[in-house]
Amino acid sequence: MHGPIIAIDGPAGAGKSTVARTVARRLNLFYLDTGAMYRALTLKAMRERIDLSDGPGLAEMARRTEMRGEYRRGMRPAHRFFLDGEDVTSAIRSREVSAHVSQVSSHPEVRREMVKKQRTWAQVGGLVAEGRDVGTVVFPQADFKFFITASVKERARRRYREMRREGYQVTLRAVEQEMVRRDHMDTTREVNPLRRAADAVVIDTTGMRVSQVVNEILSAVREGRGQTRR
Repeated sequence: MHGPIIAIDGPAGAGKSTVARTVARRLNLFYLDTGAMYRALTLKAMRERIDLSDGPGLAEMARRTEMRGEYRRGMRPAHRFFLDGEDVTSAIRSREVSAHVSQVSSHPEVRREMVKKQRTWAQVGGLVAEGRDVGTVVFPQADFKFFITASVKERARRRYREMRREGYQVTLRAVEQEMVRRDHMDTTREVNPLRRAADAVVIDTTGMRVSQVVNEILSAVREGRGQTRR
């Protein structure tokens, strides 16, 4: 199946995952969650008690690790993520993984290995890929690029509501502080930092519903806005 590559980047809590999944479903394209890949690697490293400061060791583990995403109609959520054949969709969203994924993803060796894996997924045909360096590093020649953002307070409120629904006892202040820390790590890391691609369409989702963001992206794709100049 042939189709466009759509890159959606942005900071934590901006709504990338929900928007990207919906866009992929609406356009009948494959969905690639690059953040889930780093989370899965972090989960495996913690299970195997790998030193999270050991970049080469983590990269070697990534090389021998199978990761894949699947869409399974009828399941909640329908988009599932598998690590070495195990469904880890819920496990990779734990607080423990969230607290350490930035450290794991900051290693140059790890990012090089993961980018290799991510690029192979484009062989399936058209896809919607979301993350923090999709439009700048993984798919710099993507057909369409979008950068989704929102204010820190808005992103913290969204993450807080999400965590409370999942049963975590957290405060909004603590979530906001963690959001600021995560932003700093993502934007200042030495390799492949979070930044907007020069040719990306920026969408500030503060105060917007998911359906509004999705419709804006779909309209941009139909109209050719956000299309990479080649």
